[in-house]
Amino acid sequence: MDDLWDRVFGTQPGPDAWLVIVTGLVALACAVPHGVWRVTRNAVTIAHEGGHGLVALAMGRTLQGIRLHSDTSGLTVSRGKPTGLGMVLTAAAGYTAPPLLGLGGAWLLAAHHITLLLWSATVLLVAMLVMIRNAYGVLTVLVAGAAFVLVSWLTSPQVQAAFSYTVVWFLLLGGVRPAFELQSKRRRGGAGDSDADQLARLTGVGAGLWFFLFHAVSLCCLIGGGRWLLGV
Repeated sequence: MDDLWDRVFGTQPGPDAWLVIVTGLVALACAVPHGVWRVTRNAVTIAHEGGHGLVALAMGRTLQGIRLHSDTSGLTVSRGKPTGLGMVLTAAAGYTAPPLLGLGGAWLLAAHHITLLLWSATVLLVAMLVMIRNAYGVLTVLVAGAAFVLVSWLTSPQVQAAFSYTVVWFLLLGGVRPAFELQSKRRRGGAGDSDADQLARLTGVGAGLWFFLFHAVSLCCLIGGGRWLLGV
């Protein structure tokens, strides 16, 4: 038991600076090209819907289920008071969750807690799996969870570090793009019931201000998390 505790909560050697940079470039290549993004965006959707669900539970709402779709959209349904702070925070959690998770991951990696990051991600994915209500969602979360388990148990510390840094870089970089995509879709007349629109109805504050919040959180997390990862 002590060995397991030390393995999970102990520290591991950090990677060389070149590996940190290479993993950042790999994550960028996964977040920018449109064809690749259509696949990798599934990971951002998991974080997005997981953020909705986690905050809903924290606010005392009843989480009824989460759906993840093959077009990388998702839906989280919770039951509770339809207005008020709990509902506002739940609605705001989606677009802010991926970059905030990336920031938390960057903090753990800067403290050399690579194994703790891998295991924490696995626990969150298992908890989310219980609430998934469609087959594609189950498959997506199972694949993601299996990747974390296999890397944490079967690979060398160097591979674990490379995987962890790539994931965190991707959450930071990929977390910037969805709000811009949503704004573009709204300008074309789509996404009329987006998180920003729901927040506007809940608060009486225009959707534009909520987009500003989404952009501010994602960019600040990218800057802060990037500095932690690069050690500057």
